[in-house]
Amino acid sequence: MGKDVIIACDFSSAAKTFEFLDRFTGRKPFVKIGMELFYAEGPAIVKEIKKRGHKIFLDLKLHDIPNTVKKAMSVLSNLDVDLCNLHAGGTVRMMEAALEGLTREDGTRPLLIAVTQLTSTDQESMENDLLIKEPIDKVVMHYAANAKKAGLDGVVCSPLEAGKVHDICGKEFITVTPGVRFADGDVGDQKRVMTPAEAKKIGSDYIVVGRPITAAEDPVAAYERCVAEFCD
Repeated sequence: MGKDVIIACDFSSAAKTFEFLDRFTGRKPFVKIGMELFYAEGPAIVKEIKKRGHKIFLDLKLHDIPNTVKKAMSVLSNLDVDLCNLHAGGTVRMMEAALEGLTREDGTRPLLIAVTQLTSTDQESMENDLLIKEPIDKVVMHYAANAKKAGLDGVVCSPLEAGKVHDICGKEFITVTPGVRFADGDVGDQKRVMTPAEAKKIGSDYIVVGRPITAAEDPVAAYERCVAEFCD
């Protein structure tokens, strides 16, 4: 499994998305479709981007009772995405149900990963807002262990936690890490961040990069810079 850079296509419409993707006349980047774009355009946007040759991470972060999540994943499995996710906080049973729903009749399925704690969450907000008093590092590792126990392929975590996740869950357990910024860039609303080169060094398998690429003056150059720092 090679490392890869996933571009967060957090756009509000298909027109803006394809205006952005049309810039990439060379290699087709792995893209993330999140809630904003999926809710605006529906499954059709997923099918069109896939048809254009892109790998897709469908980032909808499902979190509901096990049966509801199972049924939703069964529907999403028909979209031929490469990677999708849910919240580990939904319990091991919910994650197991999601895996059941995502698996097609022929046994194939997209990779399924769990969100541990969002990269906008820090220790203070976790304690004050969520009433979780344990250290955030301990919480993330516990959620990652639960995801592995449920049979998932990996987790979304801060790049600061990727190395420890591999230590606990194994090298083949995928770490997908947002919160990546260039050393000379703005961290925005992310609290737990790292550069592409640092994320590579610490063991991230995939990095998700949004505004440092999508808002760049030259998005293709910014993407190639990320690939050079993280993959090469």
